[in-house]
Amino acid sequence: MTETTFDASRTRAISRRMRDLALLAGEETMKYFRTDALDVRGKADGSPVSAADLAANAVIMEGLRASFPEIPVVSEEVGSDVPTDWAAPFFLLDPLDGTKEFIRGSGDFTVNIALVVGHKPVLGAVFAPVSQRLQWVRGPGDAVEETPPFAADALGDLRSLACRTADNGAITAALSRSHMNEATRAYIARYAVAHAIHAGSSLKFCLLAAGEADLYPRLSPTMEWDTAAADAVLAAAGGSTVDFITGEPLRYGKPGLSNPFFIAHGPGVRLIPSPS
Repeated sequence: MTETTFDASRTRAISRRMRDLALLAGEETMKYFRTDALDVRGKADGSPVSAADLAANAVIMEGLRASFPEIPVVSEEVGSDVPTDWAAPFFLLDPLDGTKEFIRGSGDFTVNIALVVGHKPVLGAVFAPVSQRLQWVRGPGDAVEETPPFAADALGDLRSLACRTADNGAITAALSRSHMNEATRAYIARYAVAHAIHAGSSLKFCLLAAGEADLYPRLSPTMEWDTAAADAVLAAAGGSTVDFITGEPLRYGKPGLSNPFFIAHGPGVRLIPSPS
């Protein structure tokens, strides 16, 4: 099965269901936000997982499997399918991106659902429950941001998303709130940065897609589920996410599902090559 398998009607059905489930999962996370019911545990890799992660994961996985049983669902959390062909369509999700921020009581967390086809994310839905920011891809080159209040059974007001063309003499950088390091500081210092916005989770991609920032370098580890949904939104809005070393677009469905260091950017940014 290839990307061309999905006609316009099928694409709309999938994208709308992803959007609805992102909202429902976001509502689920808010039942636990700043409460004593988090039940935080450590995963095998040392990262935390909470009851909110697992509840949101269950909502999305059950919804996707009921609606599209032929498409595997790969999640950061429990219950993932293992596709037999990683080039064929599969859903890739992070039900609560920014668990550390969530546990600290910060609103910088998101629900992320992507459809990956041919090793690239073609549809994505990103929902930030606290800031009430919802971005999603309706179809090729058609990224939108929806205005609250939201309802899973009805669309709100939509505006098309389009990255702005960067002014290389006054770059706005989107930077990680929790994962800044010396390599990132050294790299970003090579640009004429007029303004820096610090944010958590996939919200940094949302800033680029909305034309509120130009550049997001990530020189620390991430996984494919951390980026796929927002990468799809950014691409549909006219931006790109590229390997820090090679400059090639990120590839999804790799063994281990880990990302290389990357740079996400809008059009017009004169990318500075990585130090050799």
